[in-house]
Amino acid sequence: MYIESPRYTERFGSVRMNHPQAVVALDSGMKSELPPYGAMGVMKVDEETIKHFENKMAIVIPIKDEKLKLFEGVISGVPHDCMIITVSNSQIEKIDRFRMEGDALNQICRYTSREALIIHQKDPAISEALAEAGYEDLLGEDGLVRDGKCAAMMIGMLMAKVAGKEYVGFVDADNYFPGAILEYVRNYAAGFSMAKSDYSMVRILWRYKPKLSAGLYFKKWGRVSEVTNKYMNSLISSKIGFETEVVRTGNAGEHAISMKLAETLPYAAGYAVEPQELISIFENFGGILPTRDRKAMEQGVDIFQIETRNPHLHEEKGDEHLKGMLLSALSTIYHSPLCDQDLKQAILSELTSQSIIKEGEEPPPLHITPAPKKMDIKKFVAAIKEDFNSYSALQ
Repeated sequence: MYIESPRYTERFGSVRMNHPQAVVALDSGMKSELPPYGAMGVMKVDEETIKHFENKMAIVIPIKDEKLKLFEGVISGVPHDCMIITVSNSQIEKIDRFRMEGDALNQICRYTSREALIIHQKDPAISEALAEAGYEDLLGEDGLVRDGKCAAMMIGMLMAKVAGKEYVGFVDADNYFPGAILEYVRNYAAGFSMAKSDYSMVRILWRYKPKLSAGLYFKKWGRVSEVTNKYMNSLISSKIGFETEVVRTGNAGEHAISMKLAETLPYAAGYAVEPQELISIFENFGGILPTRDRKAMEQGVDIFQIETRNPHLHEEKGDEHLKGMLLSALSTIYHSPLCDQDLKQAILSELTSQSIIKEGEEPPPLHITPAPKKMDIKKFVAAIKEDFNSYSALQ
């Protein structure tokens, strides 16, 4: 593929956050060099490099009672050399949607001879392995894994660790375009190929997010994204002393992370998980708060934001869902020790003006799960290894 070279990098302590890079062309052919008339601002990521990183990557698909046709399209778009890990919190009583998801995944894997795992979020064996590893923070009062997208992502991440993968990417299960999924994962590989550090993250910036009204309108920004990005940038600006607009992917559900970085970060519950990842990186490696991750501080953390060619069309879940997402996103900033009083007040005004909280209220604190490195990963791996094959989609 051809992609814009990193044009500008915002440095915040040991964090190197690159301004968005647009995909120029999805395929770059077999020639090994850029043609002489190629623009200097464009770089080529060849197919061999992309496949190298795809082979080391697991793609996690959290799902809860989504339409099966959408799910089938999503898994068909994941590149063949990536391991698929589906983590489902779908119903198993009355209508067993989890079994239906497993059947759909099994069929595609049999037809295409590929590897995939499917795990139910409430599987007691997963909960027992987490407890043995001393990671009860991911468990609820009932002793099972908590509900929510964050918990699903973390289970997928840990299963990727058991499978020996070096990178883990995430895609949502409600995407209407299988070709967009294919591009997301190729973009993850392209981003990791540019990283100078073992601690790296790639976040997807959708080129367009179409809306259906009188016709199909290709909207550039979602409402939640605009607001989240604004306050993320305000947080960075207040610390570096210069106004910036570098953050364009505050709510990026489609993103990937190197396992070494993933293990160092705490994670917020529910839909706060993606913005909290950035906040955790700024807190741990921004050079303002103390950190124990000396290796990451020495190498630095690379964050890439890649703008796709494909538009992003997913299920619309209503205004209340969007308000909940915005409240969660701004709560991650509000409750960060990096957030000063002026920024806190601006966030309160924003949430009040949008009728998300009442005058005098504060955004509720979020449940934060400690970084996976706090657990005894060897005990988790040992507990899961015995039953690992039982999660194969080819059962």
